[in-house]
Amino acid sequence: MPLAYVYDRFGGPEVEHFADLPRPAPGPGDLLVAVRAAGVNPVDWKRRSGHRPAGAPAVVLPAVMGGEAAGRVVALGPGTTGFAVGDAVLGGPTAGGYAQYTLLPARAAVRKPPEVSWTDAAVLPIAAATGYGAVRQLALPPGATLLVTGVGGGVGVAAAQVAAGLGLTVVGSAAEDKRAFVEELGVRFVTSGPGLAARIPGRVDGVLDLVGGAVLRECAALLADRTKLVSGADRDAVAALGGAPVGPVRDPAILGAVVELVRTGALDPKVTRVIPFERAPQAVRAVEGGHGRGKTVLEMPSGK
Repeated sequence: MPLAYVYDRFGGPEVEHFADLPRPAPGPGDLLVAVRAAGVNPVDWKRRSGHRPAGAPAVVLPAVMGGEAAGRVVALGPGTTGFAVGDAVLGGPTAGGYAQYTLLPARAAVRKPPEVSWTDAAVLPIAAATGYGAVRQLALPPGATLLVTGVGGGVGVAAAQVAAGLGLTVVGSAAEDKRAFVEELGVRFVTSGPGLAARIPGRVDGVLDLVGGAVLRECAALLADRTKLVSGADRDAVAALGGAPVGPVRDPAILGAVVELVRTGALDPKVTRVIPFERAPQAVRAVEGGHGRGKTVLEMPSGK
């Protein structure tokens, strides 16, 4: 039977384990996909811990971990159109991405061009799409300055590159040990931590917050126009401050635009760790530790 990495109750790392599960059956509108690579994100372990994002459906246990994946279509559900068996695709799975087989809704999946690697493709549906969507949501004019807090993670890395491509000046905060990594993106680096606002050089026209809490409140004070404040970390706090949460990004138009940026070389999702599927626990721990740079990917054995 196909192998998957699951949790069967809410809790810490101790509830995770590998399991042999039946191959998912594609329903109407579904693509059954043989997974080649799956992105690893903070939301994966947060959901395992029992956190449920606003508007998210209830988790049915046992649950396969992982919210983004890339692979080849092996079957189509009844009435599913727009794709064919053998197509290389990516998207947000409904059946979990840490598995040899998963289900992608055809309405939200996009094709993977040959120029985009499996490992790059697997990290685009959540982090890169969120970064792209957030920058577009802010709608800053060319020449404006955007502050990105927590710029060293997957969302920040994508947002910084998208913003630079639109002619924005990007200032980014991260831990000091990420300075070189962040500066390679063309970002003006600022060390994170208390007193961040005082270290920001010059005026800020927009803020993309990926940290929340005190950092969000401190950086909001830098803005004359709070409509240019967006957070991917703290929905309630950003609304109270006059800003907005990052809008929905499960949109094939957004994902398709991100894929095209990667295909043309305008966006590098910065996959910094590719870990074999059999070492899924180590991959989750690496992301759960909160100090990673760029993106972590689980890679399926060749031919899966």
